[in-house]
Amino acid sequence: MSTSPSRRTVLGLGATLALSALPTFTAHAAPHRPATSPLVPADEATALWYPEPADEDLLIEQGLPLGNGRLGTLVGGDPARELLHVTEASLWTGGANTTLDNDGQFPYGRDDFGSMTLLARATLIVPGHDRAAVRDYRRTLDLSNGLVTTEYRRGKVHYHREMFVSAADDAVVIRLGQNGGGTLTGSLALSGTHGETTTADTARHLASFSASFDNDLRYAAAVAATAGRGGGTVTAAGSRVIFTDCAEVVIVISGGTDYAPDHTTGFRDPAANPLRLAETKVIAAAASSGIALRDTHVADYRSRYDRFSLDLGSSTVRQRRLDTWSRLTARAADGSAPDPELEASYLQFARYLTICGSRDGLPMGLQGLWLEGNTPDWMGDFHTDVNIQMNYWFPDRAGLGDAFPAFADYCLAQLPAWNKVTQERFQDSRNRYRNTSGKVAGWTVAFSTNPYGGLGWWWHPAGNAWLCESLYEHYEFTQDAAYLARIHPLLKGACQFWQARLLTTEVDGREVLIDDHDWSPEHGPQDARGITYTQELLWSLFGHYEQACRILARDGEHAAVVRELRDRLYLPRVSPKTGRLEEWMSEDDLGEETHRHLSPLINLFPGDRIRPDADDPGTLNGATALLTARGMESYGWACAWRAACWARLKNGDKAYQLILTNLRPWAGGDTGTAMNFFDMYRVSDTRAIFQIDANLGTPAAMLEMLVYSRPGHIELLPALPDAWAASGSIEGAGVRGGFTVDLVWKRGRVRRATLHSVGGREVTVTAGGRSTTVRPEPGESVALTELVG
Repeated sequence: MSTSPSRRTVLGLGATLALSALPTFTAHAAPHRPATSPLVPADEATALWYPEPADEDLLIEQGLPLGNGRLGTLVGGDPARELLHVTEASLWTGGANTTLDNDGQFPYGRDDFGSMTLLARATLIVPGHDRAAVRDYRRTLDLSNGLVTTEYRRGKVHYHREMFVSAADDAVVIRLGQNGGGTLTGSLALSGTHGETTTADTARHLASFSASFDNDLRYAAAVAATAGRGGGTVTAAGSRVIFTDCAEVVIVISGGTDYAPDHTTGFRDPAANPLRLAETKVIAAAASSGIALRDTHVADYRSRYDRFSLDLGSSTVRQRRLDTWSRLTARAADGSAPDPELEASYLQFARYLTICGSRDGLPMGLQGLWLEGNTPDWMGDFHTDVNIQMNYWFPDRAGLGDAFPAFADYCLAQLPAWNKVTQERFQDSRNRYRNTSGKVAGWTVAFSTNPYGGLGWWWHPAGNAWLCESLYEHYEFTQDAAYLARIHPLLKGACQFWQARLLTTEVDGREVLIDDHDWSPEHGPQDARGITYTQELLWSLFGHYEQACRILARDGEHAAVVRELRDRLYLPRVSPKTGRLEEWMSEDDLGEETHRHLSPLINLFPGDRIRPDADDPGTLNGATALLTARGMESYGWACAWRAACWARLKNGDKAYQLILTNLRPWAGGDTGTAMNFFDMYRVSDTRAIFQIDANLGTPAAMLEMLVYSRPGHIELLPALPDAWAASGSIEGAGVRGGFTVDLVWKRGRVRRATLHSVGGREVTVTAGGRSTTVRPEPGESVALTELVG
């Protein structure tokens, strides 16, 4: 398999200038600097581009995102006044939040549960470079190299600005330069967002601040600058670093907290000194040249990005000439004219966000690393009834499996706290979801979780099973037994919770096990028993736990008990009244017919119990009827889930219709894609919300349209829509069972396919009515010549 993309798409003509036990914010060894430039050439790079700067008040819709998995920023590209919103993943208020409200549920506010907040605002000022004074302006998000660039002319001088967040140097880097004999004079002011005072260190040419929250989380940020080649001076005063008459300037920003993923220390690292670390990092980075910083970053970024490539066909010359926002608008206006390179770039943008948003720290919550202020909706938390799971449907499928452990590490770090609060609080007499049995064991969660073991909003009994569904799926992709051993306690504790909770009832003369009082997210009765959502999740949870025990050769007796529970589970029926899969143990629909959640279809996607090749056409037809009734319009994340379900039903055109729904340009409507490709939805006439789950869930559905897999079985092109059928290719797509696949198609049929084992040993692959079974050794590649048609 090639390690570099076979095809790249430029959205527009051109191009840019050339769980660890450690705290989240740590010192690193000096990064390796590449000997030669690793840049993808500008005319080959996949890029989003714009002929105007972002509006400073609309950065969440127009600003371009950067990140390294811990630090994130949104940048607007204004030549004279560049505002950066800087985030740090662990900068959270709140705490353990263990005191229940009068209804037995958890408080859910910024003072108790807490919220993710901005670390800093950084304002770059370059006097005389106002918009009216510049021409030939262009700003670009270069997805191939992980860079944001701004370029323009002022007088006879060509100015260029390059920005990135380096994982190797753990810093935001701003590189200012020019061609034509000009100089740069200006400043960057660093300010906190919670009333902090920034002070200058004139000797070291830096400015910094440090502070702590009421929860005793300590944090800091720092900025330093250096003049590059060509001279000039750099100083520091007050909250600013100042550059004067410089041919080139490099500015670096870093910061962090004393958060640590360790419940025994209260999720703090008592030895951490955030201010010293921030200052050390910016000084170290500023000591390197701008080119060295960039090339180190690009080499690191491309080591992930280049594992996968996608070609959905060629767009027209007219489409390629348009800037990205015009292109989105044109695609929506001319629904009959596909723009396959635009659609492929939307998927690559999701890969970019994943690389930038998920590394070895906290996982991506509702907004990833990108906030517009200190009051993100739903606190920017980790929602457990689809949102965090949807964020992590994507990485393994898209060649980014090393982005997934952030999610698993988070769950493992929180587990002791989740165990404790479940066993101490779940049976509270005010909790309407408490176990009728009076027993409690293991762990579960609420609908919202924070980084401190804290839960928010209502109890979510089945949340443990859905987290485990996602965690186990990563094992299915990797076949990594060491990883499976790490998550085994999560699987076991979730099973123990349900052993204590399940009730026995009789259905048609047979004793079956059902869930206690519960809620099918997020509608219908709040005290229903045997809801489909939970019954389906338990069927998967118990099966995965049994398999894990067998693979790991542990807990055999407990696995046998859980197997017996699984055999007795009530599984949902098709209502004779509606013809749909029942969401509750009722022939009637007790909720909203077109509700955004697809909770009862969780075993159509992401699970596999309901599928076209299963020997249960009645259930499949009922699931199809329920999906049809839900409709084709909803929030972005809900359309993404619908698209994945239609892909599982092999209906590529319906799945594609939902992809296009999410790609509609957002301009104040209900939902759609903003100028910067962020998925937005309106909550009022004056405000909209960005949630990252749609940006990641929609491309996951796109991949499901091209490759379906479960352990032991792969199907190529199961839901290929007409718009992509003419020709295309994919390289490096992850499939469950321990493989990746490369695939080329023309006129809707496979023309070449190669399977690579990353741990898998046997699988049956089908395509276009043909089938072959292969038995590669780990590390071996097999050409699937029998499937070529």
